[in-house]
Amino acid sequence: MQRPRAPRRLRGFSLLEVLVAFVILALVATALFRLFSGALVNASAADDYTQAVLVAESVLAEAAGAKPLVESTNTGSADDGRIAWTTQVTRYTPPGASADAERVAETMPTRLYRITAEVKFAAPSGGTRSFALATTRVGPKETTQ
Repeated sequence: MQRPRAPRRLRGFSLLEVLVAFVILALVATALFRLFSGALVNASAADDYTQAVLVAESVLAEAAGAKPLVESTNTGSADDGRIAWTTQVTRYTPPGASADAERVAETMPTRLYRITAEVKFAAPSGGTRSFALATTRVGPKETTQ
């Protein structure tokens, strides 16, 4: 007994259907590659930012730990020159301090100092990024002789 033949359109995929499937596959693959590429760029930027934070914390701690604290500015670089840093130690007067408080502060043997560490590093999109960390410390007044 002979089997009935399947209609022609049920025998397989046409060339047009295969081409459409390849176009869809190419679009999905392109989107995935862009997604992974963006994730790699973000991971690299996060690593650069983490390195810059570590450098800023380190130079801030070094400047704040100096004995005695004196007004100064220091610069340098780290990570093979990819991160530039600047520390600055300045006199500090709290905002809103009254004139009476400033007169009393002048009679004391100590002074408030503001220590700032600013770092600059390359941004993933070109240019530079920067941020600063700061702290306040009590130190002796500078003696002038």
